[in-house]
Amino acid sequence: MITPPEVFKSLADETRVRAMLLIANQGELCVCELMCALDDNQPKISRHLAQLRSNDLLLDRRQGQWVYYRLNPDLPTWVREILQVTSLANADWIKDNVARLQHMDGRPVSEAACC
Repeated sequence: MITPPEVFKSLADETRVRAMLLIANQGELCVCELMCALDDNQPKISRHLAQLRSNDLLLDRRQGQWVYYRLNPDLPTWVREILQVTSLANADWIKDNVARLQHMDGRPVSEAACC
């Protein structure tokens, strides 16, 4: 069971909280999409995603050359509510990230999105 200190420590970094909010809003994103949205390099994004995954906040799956991340479906309701409220109350804070993602050239298509 995930504890409040684990959640808040995981979300204490700007890159990690932005990634979590984007994933919560989009359902699932791959590393390249997060690189584009967050305007950062692959090693840094992957390192932060690995920490979120190791703290059981995210799950990943491989689809061909892409690794997709989604919220852990076993997250407690209170964690999902924190993400939802934070996202709604801070839409302006992530609007540039969302815009970069929406305008990404060559954005991969997730099989999970179509099935």
